[in-house]
Amino acid sequence: MTPTSSYRSRIFARGSLTLRMIALAAGWIIPLLVLGGFALDDVLSAAIRRNFDDQLNYAATALIATAEVGPNGEARSNRPLSDQRFLEPYSGLYWQVSVAGAEPFRSRSLWDRALVWKAREDCSAGCFYNSEGFKDEPLRVVERDAVLPGAKTVFHFQVAQVSRDLDEQVDILRQTLWWSLGLLGLGLLILAGLQSTYGLWPLRKVSRAIAAIRSGAATRVGGGFPPEIGPMVAELNELLDDNAKQAEAARLHAGNLAHALKTPMSVLLGAARSRDPDLAGLVVSQTAIMQRHVDHQLARARAAGRRTASTARAEVWPALEGLVRTLTRIHAQKGVVIDIAGDRSLAFRGERQDLEEMLGNLLDNAAIYGGGRVFATVSRQGLNVVITIEDDGPGIPEADRARLFERGARLDTGKPGTGLGLAIVRDVAEIYEGTVTLEESEDLGGLCVTLTLPVAG
Repeated sequence: MTPTSSYRSRIFARGSLTLRMIALAAGWIIPLLVLGGFALDDVLSAAIRRNFDDQLNYAATALIATAEVGPNGEARSNRPLSDQRFLEPYSGLYWQVSVAGAEPFRSRSLWDRALVWKAREDCSAGCFYNSEGFKDEPLRVVERDAVLPGAKTVFHFQVAQVSRDLDEQVDILRQTLWWSLGLLGLGLLILAGLQSTYGLWPLRKVSRAIAAIRSGAATRVGGGFPPEIGPMVAELNELLDDNAKQAEAARLHAGNLAHALKTPMSVLLGAARSRDPDLAGLVVSQTAIMQRHVDHQLARARAAGRRTASTARAEVWPALEGLVRTLTRIHAQKGVVIDIAGDRSLAFRGERQDLEEMLGNLLDNAAIYGGGRVFATVSRQGLNVVITIEDDGPGIPEADRARLFERGARLDTGKPGTGLGLAIVRDVAEIYEGTVTLEESEDLGGLCVTLTLPVAG
């Protein structure tokens, strides 16, 4: 399929925006033109007929002005009318003056014919009607009643003209009108089609840009788009950047995991080949190391997946209360006391499972390495919810705090743990664009961990 045929097939495909816009324009333009055409037809046709009747009425007025009463009471004209067609036999323009009890006074153009006089009650202002009195010669007639000077009877004045000319003028008008409206409608539909095609051209440009990105020819959608398309292109580029960052992060974490697993596997392989007598102990220790790395990467992957696909919110206070009850039972022999305070209405813009994983690691570390008392505070700072967890333990020197965020880093190897707690908290918080900082607790004297996360509105 050629690009041209493919483009045409997309335009005329079912559900096409271009086809919808053209159909909408046609559904609006055609009825308006039809209604407007009928309205103009009525107005203009009426104007032509009115002008025709006005000319007849003007001739009737001139006829009355030139008429006078003869010696025998008959009507006669003191001067001929200016239109020469009244003198030409069968010219199509006639006049006649009728009075009861006398022969009608007719124009020369009538020759041997006479107009039919329709007796009416009052036609002083003019009565108009169509007449078929002459064979193959339809007439438009105006009648006027008038009393001439010196006469006591009412004279009936008639002026008639063949209406074929009127019908031809109306037909010409209608043909011109409907042809003009048809061409106008066609032009408007073509304009609507061109407007739709040209107006949607930036979207087709975006489609080609996306195809170029998919084929590897480009990495971003270029500029040069109208202001209406600009925000969509910007969002699309941000999405591409975000996907690129996620892909790069995935490659980095896969590489880190492979590198982290390579050393324990090499140790185990070397011990197995050399038949090391302490092989069982090495398997346990090296497997634990590999398990820590796998757990860490899985926690990151789960949090990243939920962050990308979710717009959930998690209430902070219920999550803290549930963790406090669980950890209090776990560390009951040590007599750990965990207190919480602060704003109970705040919510985290993310998944509850991730929130509980971060808070659980921090509270568990405080219970393990502290002196038995843990204090958690919830507050809000701008667009963030801030959770501080303090303990009364020995604390951590400032020089060693940054090292605690490394995978498997532990300052007290005598306590149980994998050394992944703070690393997992930091990685999950960063996925949600949050932070974790370590400071000295002013109230309890131990470690103070501050977790900052986006607040849900």
